[in-house]
Amino acid sequence: MPAVGIATGGSKKAYPGNLTLYVTVTCMVAATGGLIFGYDIGISGGVTSMDSFLEKFLPSVFRKKHQKETTNQYCQYDSESLTLFTSSLYLAALLSSLVASTVTRRFGRKLSMLFGGMLFCSGAIVNAAAKNVLMLILGRLLLGFGLGFANQSVPLYLSEMAPYKYRGALNIGFQLSITVGILIANVLNFFFAKIKGGWGWRLSLGGAVVPALIITVGALVLPDTPNSMIERGRHDEARHQLKRIRGTDDIDEEFNDLVTASVASNQVENSWTNLLNQKYRPHLTMAILIPFFQQLTGINVILFYAPVLFSTIGFGSEAALTSAIAVAAAIGAKFGVDGDPGRLPRWYAIVVVLFICIYVAGFAWSWGPLGWLVPSEIFPLEIRSAAQSVNVSVNMFFTFVIAQVFLVMLCHLKFGLFLFFAFFVLLMSIFVAVFLPETKGIPIEEMNEVWKTHWYWKRFVHDNHLDDGERVEMVRGGGF
Repeated sequence: MPAVGIATGGSKKAYPGNLTLYVTVTCMVAATGGLIFGYDIGISGGVTSMDSFLEKFLPSVFRKKHQKETTNQYCQYDSESLTLFTSSLYLAALLSSLVASTVTRRFGRKLSMLFGGMLFCSGAIVNAAAKNVLMLILGRLLLGFGLGFANQSVPLYLSEMAPYKYRGALNIGFQLSITVGILIANVLNFFFAKIKGGWGWRLSLGGAVVPALIITVGALVLPDTPNSMIERGRHDEARHQLKRIRGTDDIDEEFNDLVTASVASNQVENSWTNLLNQKYRPHLTMAILIPFFQQLTGINVILFYAPVLFSTIGFGSEAALTSAIAVAAAIGAKFGVDGDPGRLPRWYAIVVVLFICIYVAGFAWSWGPLGWLVPSEIFPLEIRSAAQSVNVSVNMFFTFVIAQVFLVMLCHLKFGLFLFFAFFVLLMSIFVAVFLPETKGIPIEEMNEVWKTHWYWKRFVHDNHLDDGERVEMVRGGGF
């Protein structure tokens, strides 16, 4: 029975259990996996606004910035090397998330988190010691490999450990950690940029070692999820673990459903091929469109290039770093289409920053956390690792694309770029209102019921479309 009275197609499951201190601390530690994502987002934008970094690695951008080689402010940071530095990480994350799917399923969620932390740590060391652009890119690739593993495993871990009544609150800790990582990175950038000698960027990039070590050590001490233990045949350990994290001995119903789902999962020879089955069409659609829309909010434009953007609209380097904690009409009205605003009034720049802060706040309680939460809780066990890899891969692919083309698009579309993002925000809002069912308060073992009662998706997952064997798998094993 769902905690908030949502119709679930006849499901009457209401597993006993409490929000124990043990599971709370466990989820808090696991959620720190988001720190590495957030720290990198904040750091990469900050160092690319530091003159010492630009002069050493991106001299063409440095010249355009200081020697006025262009009067078009929109094109000041248009550089293939700069976009490659930013976006290479996400291409690597895309590739590693595919490998992480197999590791996560066969060896457990915590081992995947461990790999993520170790790879991210090695990338941070290479970047801090970088002598040329190639070393920077190598470091970014290592960071990306680590990020792919962490983003694959952490949301799944949180959804599986949390009691269904508190799953949303605990899973959103991942997004909170991302936000904290961004904040810490921008604060550090601000102070490191003041270091005389121009080597503060090395501290900024090398500082990624700290969040990497946190998730690495955390992965060593965290327990694995009961779902993962059962999936690998460790039933006695899983039963003991389930009792501990639920704070009750009355776990037979939930445990039996986990075992049933695992049996159905093991009968699936290839989870990637299975993803294409008609009954998983709603899940696959969401695994693709949710991360696609999340990136087309334009959030990473602000997070990656906030210091660059604020510098472009008239802030000095120091003020640009400060403002990056944080559009079309204000920028367009002042910059026009030639990108030469003259001297930007301080009040005008403050208004632009205010609107950007409102925009970021809106993202932080909507597409930010829910873009990771919803996909992590709607996949049945038999396709969960593969579907989560699709989710992460699509997210990383479009993050890569936007990071790669944003500065070029800004140069050519000018303020119209922000109208482009505004259009997709409207489109995705309509999509969610019409096609995404509510999942709050639904046990993940029963999540498939929400698709059966949805006005559109029920045509794909309804029992009438399944044979007897598939019907058992959907009812008993679906919705992890």
